[in-house]
Amino acid sequence: MNPLPEWLSAGHDETRFRAMLSPDSPYTLEQLAGESKAITLRRFGRTMSLYAPLYLSNHCSSGCAYCGFASDRKTPRRRLEQEEIRKELGAMKRLGISDVLLLTGERTKAADFDYLRTSVATAAADMQRVTVEAFPMSVSEYRELAEAGCTGITIYQETYDPLRYAELHRWGPKKDFRERLETPSRALEGGIKTVGLGVLLGLADPQEDALMLYRHLRYLGKTYWRAGLSVSFPRIRPQTGSYEPPFPVSDHLLARMIFAFRIALPDVELVLSTRESPAFRDGMAGIGVTRMSIASRTTVGGYHDAESSDRGQFDVFDDRTAEAFCNALRDKNIEPVFKNWEHAYNGPSHMEAEK
Repeated sequence: MNPLPEWLSAGHDETRFRAMLSPDSPYTLEQLAGESKAITLRRFGRTMSLYAPLYLSNHCSSGCAYCGFASDRKTPRRRLEQEEIRKELGAMKRLGISDVLLLTGERTKAADFDYLRTSVATAAADMQRVTVEAFPMSVSEYRELAEAGCTGITIYQETYDPLRYAELHRWGPKKDFRERLETPSRALEGGIKTVGLGVLLGLADPQEDALMLYRHLRYLGKTYWRAGLSVSFPRIRPQTGSYEPPFPVSDHLLARMIFAFRIALPDVELVLSTRESPAFRDGMAGIGVTRMSIASRTTVGGYHDAESSDRGQFDVFDDRTAEAFCNALRDKNIEPVFKNWEHAYNGPSHMEAEK
């Protein structure tokens, strides 16, 4: 039986997108960069939306071969309690951050839904915008998260290749390919306003994964047309376990991928994290990417206790301070935006899929 739904099959509107990704593309990188830059300026102006991740817990019940938090890693496990979360948020606010992404591993007793919902409410009391990157949930759980103040989720399929997915996800709830694939739809049905998708570049054929990701975004855009959508481009970084990507992605290919998504999906937000080098992030600012993380810590906490020696989920590449990164943006005539969301927009939406 084919594990892929019909909406991930080839569509008539993807010919140019596929051509832009091809190594034999008729489009040069310079041509794509010029078109992407013009679209970015027209749709988003000279701005960069900024956020920072806050890892709530590194407890995890899954055995992902590529992850520093996998349950077989010899990693000290901990979670932040609510008072610790408040201290972390206070330290983040002192950096200027008002948009926070809360992260956990897969669902565990130590970090279950009730813990996540309480943590969202704690963060929403201090931050203008709270989003979550955690385990898949039910429609009713997503509605409760929205009611607690969560406005968006990020969920990476990691790879859309079912065979590679089965090999990489050795045990645990994340092994269910279809459950994860359908998570963005459940979130939007539950009242979450924005959904961020992505693949972990390096796990499988990057061009095929990018094509499937494009189809997924097109499906969500047509089915939940009121939703806000974003796409991230994470490449594998050094981590506990020392997993080496079998399909390494060059800067050239990643740039081509970013430009292709901007041209094909002009209104979708494109996100680039501190996994990437300062030079690459500076180069993509204003050309295609419209949202970036800053001053990231991939340890549990790490903002209040900046001297922590804990090993995070992966090694950060762009370790500039928030001030240094913002100065680099301003040098390119791009305005850092720390706040573009009001509390009045919190609470569940009432999206319905088009029948």
